[in-house]
Amino acid sequence: MTPETLLYTMKAVIIEDEPLVAKNLRTLLNQVDAGIEVLCVLNSVQSAEAWFLENPEPDVLFCDIQLSDGVSFDLFKRVEVACPIIFTTAYDEYALRAFKLNSLDYLLKPIDREELEAALAKFQRWRAQNLVPDMPTQLAGLLRDILPQTHTTKRWKERFLVHGKGTMLLIPTESVALFQKEEVIFLTTLDGKRYLTDYSTMEELEEVVNPDEFFRANRQTLLHISAVQGFRSEFTGKLNVSIKNIPELSVDVSREKASAFKRWLG
Repeated sequence: MTPETLLYTMKAVIIEDEPLVAKNLRTLLNQVDAGIEVLCVLNSVQSAEAWFLENPEPDVLFCDIQLSDGVSFDLFKRVEVACPIIFTTAYDEYALRAFKLNSLDYLLKPIDREELEAALAKFQRWRAQNLVPDMPTQLAGLLRDILPQTHTTKRWKERFLVHGKGTMLLIPTESVALFQKEEVIFLTTLDGKRYLTDYSTMEELEEVVNPDEFFRANRQTLLHISAVQGFRSEFTGKLNVSIKNIPELSVDVSREKASAFKRWLG
């Protein structure tokens, strides 16, 4: 798509709780057309609701499904959104049929530039022909079709996007050994591979992972239960945890958290 493709400045809003996905989408939009203005990135149902109640709608909304405090369908039940929506999702084929019928388009993660260009071109064609859908009606159909399959209670992250060598990789939660914060936060997999994430704080990660599976061992480490090989007690009262398949790596659990860690292990 060339800079001449858009005949006006398109104002966009992104609803996405994964910083890396949001950053990548914003970069792709800028590459596709510098005339696209991203007004803001919203990372939760609550922040999106507040924004839509206080601001004019954008020309187009890029919307993730699963957010840190619920699912984006909750937003559409609380606020009437009339602008076209392009969903970003990892849902199964049945659900995608509902998105296709009841939204402008959908993009599977990780988002591909060519697919993004195609979705924007579709938006432009619809706009030129005045075919942009009646989104309140379409969303009502989407809620009817998809909500029976979707839990509206809080859902935990099932995958993480990380930086690979010049590309983005998708790491399923069951492959994660731990997260560690140095100056930045790294994800280490069960086979010992280490990747950079775009998370800023460990607290941000704790909000999106299942506490039955992850334990905050110390200020720098969030540990997955599948990575625990065993542990030994130090004379100071802290625990030293050995990690499966990574003999050179161990994790200290503070004395204050030792009892909670043992309960977590079951």
